[in-house]
Amino acid sequence: MTQSQVVSATQAFGSRVDFGKVSSDYRDFRAGFPPEFFQALADRGFVRPGEDALDLGTGTGTVARGLAHMGLKVTAIDPSDALLGEAAMLDREADVVIAYRKGMAEHLVEADSSLDLITAGQCWHWFDRAKVAQEAFRTLKIGGRIVIAHFDWLPLSGNIVEMTEKLILAHNPDWTMAGGFGIYPQWMRDLTEADFTNLETFSFDASVTYSHEAWRGRIRASAGVKASLSSTETELFDDELAKLLRDRFPADPLSVPHRVWVATGTRP
Repeated sequence: MTQSQVVSATQAFGSRVDFGKVSSDYRDFRAGFPPEFFQALADRGFVRPGEDALDLGTGTGTVARGLAHMGLKVTAIDPSDALLGEAAMLDREADVVIAYRKGMAEHLVEADSSLDLITAGQCWHWFDRAKVAQEAFRTLKIGGRIVIAHFDWLPLSGNIVEMTEKLILAHNPDWTMAGGFGIYPQWMRDLTEADFTNLETFSFDASVTYSHEAWRGRIRASAGVKASLSSTETELFDDELAKLLRDRFPADPLSVPHRVWVATGTRP
């Protein structure tokens, strides 16, 4: 499939996905964006203390917390009550304050020209992208910035990611997100068509350390496993992943390659 077809198929698959089912694994095992991501935003002048920020599709709040630690005033939305509950718990542990609200990125309640920054980490592919881009444009101040970011594992030949993706597909053939390379040029078209300017992208690679247990938890928390399979199907998958790790990748912990990729623009 072309990239455009993959994106369309992923949005269709998303109707089956319920991340609320995986909220505890999501909280415990899904690595958030690395510190280098937030430092890169600061170094480029994309985020500043005191700014009003809105984090879309916040999940357990990993991007929102990073911004709050940098001194921004952060509101974060997600359609899942379960994920928002986990996010609030993690905030208390991290000693940060974020205003959470259940909501959809396509229908923001924020006033026109009220925000300095909008972020979307690991979620743009689930949205009605044209509508969300228009809502972002409406609610950002002149000069305000949108940041779309991904932190994706990399399926390289024969590595644990590639083998895990093959196992997911064996159990869930409808899953559409295998074989990615962590770069999303089509998002630039979304921003262009919504009239954002000063568009740019950047990326860098990073390794994440996972124990066998943590990798299993991370994969259970993915869209292709517990979020879209039954509990029985998930248990069967998890058993097979544990065997794959024992037999093919006995080193524990694992070093898993990832790529950070960012697309950004400003409202003129």
